[in-house]
Amino acid sequence: MSEHCPVCQHHLIARGERFYCASCQRDFAAKAICPDCGQSLQILKACGAVDYFCPNGDGLISGRRVVFKPLSESL
Repeated sequence: MSEHCPVCQHHLIARGERFYCASCQRDFAAKAICPDCGQSLQILKACGAVDYFCPNGDGLISGRRVVFKPLSESL
């Protein structure tokens, strides 16, 4: 993984749908990004399933293709 902490620029550790920085000890929420257009995806949750939709014209995106980026605000 090549994601870096938006605060201290150290490498982040992926923890499910979150990221953790061991250097500054902060948690960051993950943002779902479309692999085709690079824009934010809408997350659709129903009956235990999670789907991703690109409102910019790319339609439904497979969960295997979704790119996760850390939000700049820590939790």
